[in-house]
Amino acid sequence: ASLLPRWRGAAPINRAIMAGDAESGVCIMRVTEGLDEGPICLMEREPIGQDMTAGELHDALSSLGAGMIVEALAALESGTLQCLAQDDENATYAAKIKNAETRIDWSEPAKVVHNHIRGLAPYPGAWFELAQGDERERVKVLGSKLAEGKGASGTLLDDALMVACGDGAVRLTKVQRAG
Repeated sequence: ASLLPRWRGAAPINRAIMAGDAESGVCIMRVTEGLDEGPICLMEREPIGQDMTAGELHDALSSLGAGMIVEALAALESGTLQCLAQDDENATYAAKIKNAETRIDWSEPAKVVHNHIRGLAPYPGAWFELAQGDERERVKVLGSKLAEGKGASGTLLDDALMVACGDGAVRLTKVQRAG
């Protein structure tokens, strides 16, 4: 689910949000040997809201795609389905999400941290470690909003879960403790 040739590959929804894309979409294409390289027959766009998570975008694109399948099959049956080759020069790849990249880097600007969190929510989930005395606990973050705040990166700025980033802050709106 992407606006091909952008984000060919395993994790297009996650990567679009993590990159801060303003929109995504669904393409109906003819399958070829190359990964997501076939000619595009239908394309529909879907805006990505500022706080939209990967799960929410997935659901919106699923709905959009369901209607497009019906349209594509009708056009195929009537002989009116036309497909255009993709511009391979503009291709980008959506690599599978690796566990190592799901950790939150609070030194990044708030916008990057926010996009990272929502691009990984609800699965696999962005996370950070919380010090509890000598113990460290992993906390998964499933929702955030951009916030006004300054402080040392990773510092909790208030009791409402506002965390300082490299530039600005994010408010954690949904967290899940390990276990």
